[in-house]
Formats: sequence, C-alpha cells, structure tokens
Amino acid sequence: MTTVFVVATACVVSDKDRSSKADSVSVAAPATSPAATFDTADISAPTWAVDSADTAGLSLRQTDSAQAEASFKRISGQTANAALTSFGGPIPKGGSTALRLQILLDRAGFSPGVIDGAWGKNAAQAFSFFRSSGKVDSASAGRRSDSATLDKASYEQLLAAGGSAPVVTSYTVTAEDVKGPFVKIPQDVYEKAKLQCLCYASPLEALAEKFHSSPRLLKQLNPGVDLTKVASGTSLTVPNVADSAGNASGQVAKLIVSKTGFWTNAVDSSGRVLYHFPSTLGAGYDPSPTGDFKITGVAHNPAFHYQPTLFAEVPDSKPNARLPAGPNSPVGVAWMALSKPHYGIHGTSDPETIGYASSHGCVRLTNWDAERLSKLVRPGLPVVFQ
Repeated sequence: MTTVFVVATACVVSDKDRSSKADSVSVAAPATSPAATFDTADISAPTWAVDSADTAGLSLRQTDSAQAEASFKRISGQTANAALTSFGGPIPKGGSTALRLQILLDRAGFSPGVIDGAWGKNAAQAFSFFRSSGKVDSASAGRRSDSATLDKASYEQLLAAGGSAPVVTSYTVTAEDVKGPFVKIPQDVYEKAKLQCLCYASPLEALAEKFHSSPRLLKQLNPGVDLTKVASGTSLTVPNVADSAGNASGQVAKLIVSKTGFWTNAVDSSGRVLYHFPSTLGAGYDPSPTGDFKITGVAHNPAFHYQPTLFAEVPDSKPNARLPAGPNSPVGVAWMALSKPHYGIHGTSDPETIGYASSHGCVRLTNWDAERLSKLVRPGLPVVFQ
C-alpha cells in the first residue's frame, strides 16, 4: 500500500495560463518515516510554473530552428544507436547526436532534464559540469554552458560513465503501464480536489516520464503507434535511461543550489560533483533564499492542502481544499523539506518548464530527478543557496 503524505505550504507559484492562483501543502508522516522530522504546521511547496519552456533544449525558438527540426525528424532507433565517428565540431542543435548525449548524461547522473533530441541550455550545462574538474564554489554559481563542441576525449569519458549499452532500446508495454487510472486534469483547484488522484492524463504522459523524455520524442521513435491508446504487449523504442539511483559513486556531502545558473548539484566532501539537476528557482518578488540550510525530511507522493488564508491575492472567504497525490500534483512525486520555513525541493507536474526562474522560492526538478535526489539525501544534509 502506498503511504500518502499531506503537505501544508505557503511557498506559492502562479501561472498565467491556469485559473487557480496558489496552492499550499501539511505533512503528516509515520514516526518511522524520514518525513517525521517535518514541522507539520509550517511546510511549503510551490505550485505551477509561470513560464512554459522546454528543458533539455528543443531549440525550435532559436534562429536555427529549421535545421534543428530537420535533424529531429531524422531520429530513429537506428540513427540514435549509430556510433559517433566525427569529433571536434559543434554539437548539432537537434538530432541523433544530441539525443545520444542527453541519454548518456542522464545515465551518468548529470541530468539534461527532459530528453527531447535537442541540444539546449540544460543539456549543455549538464555536459559542461560533467567534463569540468567537478569543483564548485561561489564563483561558479552563475556559470553558463561552455559545452558547444564535442571532442573525442570528453565523449569517451561520458561513454565510460554512462555505460556502453545502446542509448535506445526495445521496451514491451506492461499491463501496469496502461492500467491507469488516467485522469483529465482540470485547471480549477476545487475541481482538482474532487479527483481521487492527480494521476497521469494518458499512457503517453506516463510512458514519457518513465523514460525521462518528451512525448514528441516517443512519437518520433515510434512512428505508426498511437501512444495515447497503446496496449499491453506493444513493443516500443524508448530511451535507455538511468534508474532512479544513478551511477555516480561517492557519498553526497552537500547540495549546492545556484539561483543564477538554475541548477542543483550534489557534491562530495571535496566538492566534486556527483549529480547535477537543472532546476527552477524563485525570482522577482519571491526569490529563493541565500545561505546555508539543511534537509529536514523527505516525503513521497505528498497530497496538497490548499489554504487561501496564506495568500494575499486569494480572498480569505474561499474554502480550503485537499488535492490528492499523484505525478500531476503541484509538488510532484517527492518533497524534500528545508530548514527554512516554507521552502523545499520537489517534483513538478510540468517537467518541460524546469530550468527557468518561474517558481516562488522553492526548488523544482522533474519528477524523475526529484525521485532520484530523494534517495540520495537524508535529514541534516547541508543545502547551500548561492
């Protein structure tokens, strides 16, 4: 049986494209759970993204988008698994080379965010951290990607870290994948509260998150398959991604969160980066904090408690509401509480927004990155915002 935590929050994120303006969440956990260290009366989490943007790249907004789009349309299982033979030039904006690098980075523990077959800011930044010395200090907090080219030595290093297994593989859809329930998620917070779960909206959404990818990439890899109605037993071509634990070795000694670079790094005691995650952080009137904090607890599948009295822009006369747990919860599938009241690190219902300054103070990751990080942290682990 899955334990559901209820998280009560005041860290708010609004969305110009959604009708609900804020959500809040309270965590009650068994004494044996890491979440038992939470202050159950004062825990916060952001809700939705302000800006809609892609994660790993999908650089179709760039001036060279036509070239990227043409390269994307040539992606297939065969081209993705083809060995790279040309080095020293720029990494293509889209296509099989970009896809191969994204998947290898994901397997190495340096997340590119959503794997989409395009080379954008998050993927390039992950590669930059991967092939750097691995040291992080305050001077590097605002670093931008310097990984525009691919040299053979760096590629071989990435291949060694990510493993030699094919980057795309065959996967047989299981009964569990298509069992559901699949739910149309309404915009209104009170309509959400009527649902049994904030589950996936379709098998396509579920499969995309399972393989850390965009729905568009899955469709490209599986022409002729209706992924919204896929049946158990169907064979699919999918990214061969990492498990939630990752492949890095070493003990995580600290998390470093960059408010200008929009990333979270897990480092060892020497400062070597073990894991890298693109992140959405606060900005404007609701910036993320600066300074030293600690992880105080971890909750999986938290429910969400909407409390209008916590938010100036919502009339106090509006009723409270309890939003059920699920991957489409405003806090996603995992919540890591921080020692600063109303702040935490958590998943999201909108993975393609990660990596941009659109939260109201908290740190948001893709659901799969939040799940991975939640297995690496522990109460008392230092977290530095810089």
